[in-house]
Amino acid sequence: MASETPQNGAASETASPVVSFVAFKPQLFVEAPKANDAVVFYKNAFAAEEVSRSLNAKRKADQELPLVLSAELKIAGASFLVADTVDDSAKLVKSGGNGVVFCLESENIEAAIAKAVSAGAVAEGEVAECEGACGGGRVGKVTDPYGYVWQFCTPAKKAVGDVEA
Repeated sequence: MASETPQNGAASETASPVVSFVAFKPQLFVEAPKANDAVVFYKNAFAAEEVSRSLNAKRKADQELPLVLSAELKIAGASFLVADTVDDSAKLVKSGGNGVVFCLESENIEAAIAKAVSAGAVAEGEVAECEGACGGGRVGKVTDPYGYVWQFCTPAKKAVGDVEA
């Protein structure tokens, strides 16, 4: 019999950080300032329910619409995020070239990043406090070997401070 090897992405019996995720939320970036229009479209076209929204509090007063940092929508029980592109998100979109960032919520962001890096991803910057991303709180990012950006963040219920509208 052949030696047993992990299959279908199964982990081997080596020690690795224990990481659990509480949510998976794809994040769609749209050309600013069209995220609000996209939210309206998803509501009308797919009966999406808007769960929450974070606006850019630093948006200049002379500009008509505040940028949407993150609008969480649900369709058939599945959540996804819609956001206007801003400086940081534009870099994410350009690096992957696809306009999608996958968001995984976890209590242990550092362990999630370490596990992804040990599997072949590249860490992008440092873990930081960030408004709007995945509901707010601490955020870290990696790029997988195929160019997709994965953003790890604390669950919304554990986020520090609420964003004022």
